[in-house]
Amino acid sequence: MKLFNRLAASALVAGLAMAPAAASAQQFINVLTGGTSGVYYPLGVALAKVYGDNIEGVKTQVQSTKASVENINLIAQGRGEIAFALGDSVKAAAEGNADAGFQQPVEKLRAIAAIYPNYVQVVASKDSGITDLAGLKGKALSVGAPASGTELNARAIFSAADMSYEDLGKTEYLPFSESVELIKNRQLDATLQSAGLGVASIRDLASSLPITVVAVPAEIAEKLGAPFQAAEIPAGTYDGQTEAVPTLAITNILVTSSDVDEELVYQMTKNLIEGLPELVAAHNAAKSIDPAKAAKNLPVALHPGAERYYKEAGLL
Repeated sequence: MKLFNRLAASALVAGLAMAPAAASAQQFINVLTGGTSGVYYPLGVALAKVYGDNIEGVKTQVQSTKASVENINLIAQGRGEIAFALGDSVKAAAEGNADAGFQQPVEKLRAIAAIYPNYVQVVASKDSGITDLAGLKGKALSVGAPASGTELNARAIFSAADMSYEDLGKTEYLPFSESVELIKNRQLDATLQSAGLGVASIRDLASSLPITVVAVPAEIAEKLGAPFQAAEIPAGTYDGQTEAVPTLAITNILVTSSDVDEELVYQMTKNLIEGLPELVAAHNAAKSIDPAKAAKNLPVALHPGAERYYKEAGLL
């Protein structure tokens, strides 16, 4: 009996000694996205599936958030392993821009990849009579969730156009889908959404009532400078849009923290690039992701794990 007890005790000690190693083998990837009617969310779902299917020993989760600014702050707090964010928000975080929601520089913020561009899409109901930026004066506009990447874009554009929210008749700070519902109900005239082309919320609106896609002139991009660039929303992107419309584009970036394990980030980067077909199947915006440009023109340093992958792949 004493021998049995000694053996049992030895087995228990051995089991406890092995437990931490077994636990550490299971790695967790929380993918921080945006609202469910935007582009970040479906791409995040596809990315999480790619990771779950191809990275051994990982468990994935997709978190819907208020997008760029919240995502970067969650990364800084260690509450996510990879996040979607707009390039200007990433730059603001690196610099510690308090007006953008960053009281001090996010020193641990690192890049994984530059991905597709966001297009600033200002869409009004045809009935509102809005045809240009100046036409927004006195009208009701939703500028995106408070301090989101979209709302930061709205502030920048208004400033470059010598306008402010005070020029509006009403300013709403709402996610994409809620903005669209208010326009449908004639409680809002227009919405500004920074997203990939063909975003579900605007497609929904355009299929429900006649819309006007409002031009944002190229001189606004020139005045703002990098990371903003002149672009256009091609004709036919939305129902009833018969002509191409000038606007601004800002590159989206997948970010992480320097605290995230190098090997895990290597695997996340590798499977992002190799899993692009799955992302394209989830949303057309992913067609604009170019592996040759993924490691270039970034406002923060690459994570060492991402850098190692790009060097091995001959992309850096």
